[in-house]
Amino acid sequence: MNNAEPPVSLEPLGWDSSWSVVFEQRRRPGADVRPGRVGRVDRGRCVVLTDEGPVQATLGGGVLERMAEDGSQAPCTGDWCVLRAWPDGPVTIEDVLPRRTAVVRADVGGSSRGQVLAANLDVVGLVVGLVPEPSVARVERLVALAWASGADPVVILTKSDLVGDAAQIAADVAVAAPGAEVLVCSVVTGEGMDRLRALVDPNRTVGLLGSSGAGKSSLVNTLAGAPVLVTREIREDGRGRHTSVRRELVTLPGGGAVIDTPGMRGIGLVDADEGISATFADIDELSARCRFKDCSHTVEPACAVLEAVNTGELPVRRLESWRKLQREIAWMRARSDARLRAERAKVWKQQTKAHRRGRRPAGGPDRGRPD
Repeated sequence: MNNAEPPVSLEPLGWDSSWSVVFEQRRRPGADVRPGRVGRVDRGRCVVLTDEGPVQATLGGGVLERMAEDGSQAPCTGDWCVLRAWPDGPVTIEDVLPRRTAVVRADVGGSSRGQVLAANLDVVGLVVGLVPEPSVARVERLVALAWASGADPVVILTKSDLVGDAAQIAADVAVAAPGAEVLVCSVVTGEGMDRLRALVDPNRTVGLLGSSGAGKSSLVNTLAGAPVLVTREIREDGRGRHTSVRRELVTLPGGGAVIDTPGMRGIGLVDADEGISATFADIDELSARCRFKDCSHTVEPACAVLEAVNTGELPVRRLESWRKLQREIAWMRARSDARLRAERAKVWKQQTKAHRRGRRPAGGPDRGRPD
């Protein structure tokens, strides 16, 4: 973590009057508490940035109870929290302030729950290397994930110094990411870096997501003006190498912060209906002209989407990508509903057993038995 110059104020990290109001509502009277922002989480311990510098903190009882019910309530990099200092020295996170935005993907373990990758971002930077040529379908998935977070997505195409057709690739990517800015950049030539800095300054947070070796750590080091994160040389085929192992918040000179994340292989979507709608706004617009409101865009007559495919207005690849994401969301929703039904059934059984035990005569089934 970039601790060379601990912040003397939380404002460069995005703290504002609205956060102050929420903090005052959450604090317990008489407790020695102060706000802080989670900079890193490592095996149940957190590095939290405060107005007095970074501190090590463990999790308080209330936070652990909420985590037991819902794992997504665990403190995550980017969270604002309530820190409590105890007389004997330890510092604990007593509460996590409600997130304004959160990047949530399907849990990598295959459950129906979501995994929070980063919280309270202003911009989600989707880092995609130009070498090898990026997969447009993967870009669409990343953009849907970003839109669903509530933050603004920006597609950052890196390593432009290694290709000669960066502008053409960027134009193709822009079609797959309507409404999102597409930025071509290179840490070698400096192309696009001024625009990237402008997205962070002065009190904003940019989270960088993407595959291993796409250049996220190199971007952070360039923005910070110092080698705060480890990087490795690219391979002969132009691919980068995996370096980041944890999510980490880095403060930047002049204010603002960047959150670097480990490379993502899978990008499972959960509760991303709005993100998919924003990513495929062209299909949503065409759907409004279909004869049937519940048109599935497969075999229905007078389907404006299928007509657009036939005329070449809508690429068939894009429709197939939309269908795939819709199937995935429906599958995740079904799994989530099944999990909730199972959890409710479990609670009902526990309550029924407790009720039956409460109706037994005093002394239990052996009441009245002679010694």
